[in-house]
Amino acid sequence: MLSKKQIAIDAVLKAVRLCQQVQTELVPADSLQKADRSPVTVADFGAQTLICKAIGDAFPKTVIVAEEDTESLKANPALLDRVVHYVNRFSGSPTPSKKICEWIHRGTGAVSENFWTLDPIDGTKGFLRREQYAIALAEIIDGDVALGILACPNLPHRLDAPESGRGCLFVAVRGEGSAMYTLTGTFIAQVHVGQETHRLAESFESTHGDSDRHAKIAHHLQMGRPPVQMDSQAKYGLLARGEVSLYLRLPNPAFPDYRECIWDHAAGTIIVEEAGGTVTDANGAPLNFCAGRRMVENRGIIATNGKRQLQTLETIRRL
Repeated sequence: MLSKKQIAIDAVLKAVRLCQQVQTELVPADSLQKADRSPVTVADFGAQTLICKAIGDAFPKTVIVAEEDTESLKANPALLDRVVHYVNRFSGSPTPSKKICEWIHRGTGAVSENFWTLDPIDGTKGFLRREQYAIALAEIIDGDVALGILACPNLPHRLDAPESGRGCLFVAVRGEGSAMYTLTGTFIAQVHVGQETHRLAESFESTHGDSDRHAKIAHHLQMGRPPVQMDSQAKYGLLARGEVSLYLRLPNPAFPDYRECIWDHAAGTIIVEEAGGTVTDANGAPLNFCAGRRMVENRGIIATNGKRQLQTLETIRRL
């Protein structure tokens, strides 16, 4: 019998293959704009379908809280047909659209002390640019992230050596450390934060944070190298394997009341923590993934190699 971790890994890797195929064959009709003006694609819906099916079939009583729902999909029959097309290529058997919508709908559960949270494509704009994106799945048990799986299909095995290989799978279990694998499941290495690295990571999208304040903090911390600007939770992977020492996501001044979605950070948080790092909000408080679909009790994100956490918090307070 497969372990819970392996079932989750297999589901994410199947979703990766779907996403890669969609990205290779992407056409304009494969995406639409949601009510909040963020994009969603055939790959978002397809990945959520495959993962929710796998987790729901293996653990029928489990609750899944995922980013997508079927409202916009059902309103766009052409897009739904494309989702059905791709899901059937990777699910192993022909499945009607009604059943696929049911699998997607499994992700509309309510947040509690015990549930799974899924971002089928974190960084959809990066996906559309054929750059960085991630598939992020995490299990929360008794309010704590217990398992995190983060697939980054376009991320090099080493940021400074793209020829080293591309496509990374980060896996962390509470108390067991963090590891990096290829997208075929081959073990690469245990990963650890770096204590000698002095570099900032932030979002590629300037609206996702306060980039001016990020720059001031990095300057104050004497980070001379340009920041790594990248979509998705892939930034957590860079921090976990020691290529950056600080990931900042302070609220954009234009949206001071914005609160982060749980699926955007749960998997990345445990991967960094199990690699020896620290993740808090901008006030130094632990992230609360059980307050709702958004982390209403937290403001902003600070992830560090641990060594720089207190210094970064103090700098934020002073600037």
